[in-house]
Amino acid sequence: MHAAQDGDTIITVSNLVKKYGSFTAVDNISFEVKRGEIFAFLGPNGAGKSTTIKMLTTLLTPTSGNVVLNGGSISEHKDSIRKSIGIVFQDPSLDDDLTAAENMQFHAVCYKVPNNLRKQRIDELLKFVELFDRKDDLVKTFSGGMRRRLEIARGLLHHPAILFLDEPTLGLDPQTRNHLWNYVRDINRKENMTVFLTTHYMEEAEKVAQRIAIIDHGRIISTGSAEQLRQQTKTGSLEDAFITLTGETIRDEEASGLDQMRKMRKMWEGGRSGRK
Repeated sequence: MHAAQDGDTIITVSNLVKKYGSFTAVDNISFEVKRGEIFAFLGPNGAGKSTTIKMLTTLLTPTSGNVVLNGGSISEHKDSIRKSIGIVFQDPSLDDDLTAAENMQFHAVCYKVPNNLRKQRIDELLKFVELFDRKDDLVKTFSGGMRRRLEIARGLLHHPAILFLDEPTLGLDPQTRNHLWNYVRDINRKENMTVFLTTHYMEEAEKVAQRIAIIDHGRIISTGSAEQLRQQTKTGSLEDAFITLTGETIRDEEASGLDQMRKMRKMWEGGRSGRK
C-alpha cells in the first residue's frame, strides 16, 4: 500500500471527472505530485479545486477516472489512504467547546495514535504552531489565525504522508497568512512531507509552491513552476501568465460567489431532470 508508485510519485491522477447532473465540476484532469513536493492548485473560487481535493481525500466519489495516492487506489484502499493523509479544509472543523489540547486528543483517539506517544506529539505540535501556552483555553476564544494553526497541528498529529490544505488562509490578514506558510514550509523541509494546497492568491502560489497547476472551469490549463509558467507565456509575472493562459484575472469574491450560485442552480436543475 505505501510503496511509492513510479519512483518518487506519491499522487497520480488520471482522467478524473466529477459531474453533478449536467454540470461538470471537474473535467477530465490528469497530473502527478512528487513525494516531498509542495504542489498548488491555483484558480478562482468555483474552478474545481475543492471538488478535486474531496475526491483525492476519499470524501467524494469520482464520476470517472482514477487516483493512486501513496501507492493505493482511492477506489480500493480508502481506509489506508485516510490514515496516510492530513486535511485542513476551508470551513472550520474544530470543536469550539473543547480546549486546544482536547481537540488534539480527540483526533489522536480517532487516528489511533498510541497512548504513550499522544502527549509528547500533541505538546510538540502545539509548540511548533506557537499555541502551547494556550493549550488549555477553549477554541471559542481563539482568533481565526490561531484556529488555522491548530487545524494544521491537528492534521499533522498522526504523521501523514500528505497534508492537504484547501484555501487555508482564506479570510486571514497578510501577516497571519505569512506565518502560516512559514509553518508549512518548515513541516515540508523537516519531515519531507508532501503538501497539496489550493489557493486563489497569486503571491501564495508563487512564494510557497514548487509546482503550480493552473485550474479554471474544472480543467487544468497548465502545470509547472512559477518560473516555467512565466517562461511558457513569455510574461514578467505569474499573474500575467495566468491571464495569458486563461484569458481572465482571478475573479473577485463577489463574482466567484455568483458563479458558484449559478453552478449550484445548474446542478439542482440537472438533478431534477435526471429524476423525471
